[in-house]
Amino acid sequence: MFRNNYDNDSVTFSPQGRIFQVEYALEAIKQGSVAVGLVSKTHAVLVALKRNAEELGSYQKKIIGIDTHLGVALAGLAPDARVLSNFMRQQSMSSRLLYNRPVPVARVVNAIADKAQVNTQHYGRRPYGVGLLVAGVDETGPHLWEFQPSGMVLEYRGASIGARSQSARTYLERTHEQFADSSREQLVLHGLKALRDSLAQDKELTTANTSVAVVGVDGEKFKLYDGDEVGEWLEKLGNVQSSRGGREEPAVPEETMDTTE
Repeated sequence: MFRNNYDNDSVTFSPQGRIFQVEYALEAIKQGSVAVGLVSKTHAVLVALKRNAEELGSYQKKIIGIDTHLGVALAGLAPDARVLSNFMRQQSMSSRLLYNRPVPVARVVNAIADKAQVNTQHYGRRPYGVGLLVAGVDETGPHLWEFQPSGMVLEYRGASIGARSQSARTYLERTHEQFADSSREQLVLHGLKALRDSLAQDKELTTANTSVAVVGVDGEKFKLYDGDEVGEWLEKLGNVQSSRGGREEPAVPEETMDTTE
């Protein structure tokens, strides 16, 4: 993927006005497994497909709690996500110490956006190779934001990132009008259905490879469901195999999955 000396650093524009290092970082996100986020009037939900590098290894963490009202789902390089999540925790703690209140979701999202954008203007740095879905609740209600390595952040009603995320996005686009008035349970099931549609045809959702997180208004704290706790949601879902027809998207080579979630 050599681009005529315009991809050696993240501060040089190509004649077409592109920064190739940022585009390569976006490709790293597409190597990660799928994460899906949704919001209603009362709740924000994250669901994610975990991946293990080999049969003998454990599944890597896909959803990270930041505070009692806030969490993130990641796709891409896990070490980069760890750095950003630690920075978000620092911002959250500072808000509680200085102002005695939870940090507003938009403020912490814009803080990591500024941190990422700096890497596109200083020589010798590289963009973060990870995308994040940030779900949280503040005084203005539930929110879902998508963070990209370029420093761009956008708020969504439903979003998906990672490999095969287009299939999940298609489901979200088809059903998004139902999200606003959905109950907590209905919103989680919508997320699991979108995640299910992104599966390869020989895969299924299990308690080992699925993570669910929910946060709500009226004091419902960010709650992560992992392992056997996911079983109750999968039972309500029923069919855990992909319902997507047609041609399957190409799988990501296994050798690229060692540090990519």
